[in-house]
Amino acid sequence: MARNKPLAYKLRLQKAGKQKKSVPAWIIAKTQGGVRWSPKSRRNWRRRKLRA
Repeated sequence: MARNKPLAYKLRLQKAGKQKKSVPAWIIAKTQGGVRWSPKSRRNWRRRKLRA
């Protein structure tokens, strides 16, 4: 990937980084471990790229 990135792509990366937070502990407790992660939080920068 290029060193210099367009602003729009940087903003999308920034939003994806904010969405990458883990599920709160109280939700895991409330669902008795049924919900441990969200699909967005399982994204990794090496494996899955953002849509352009």
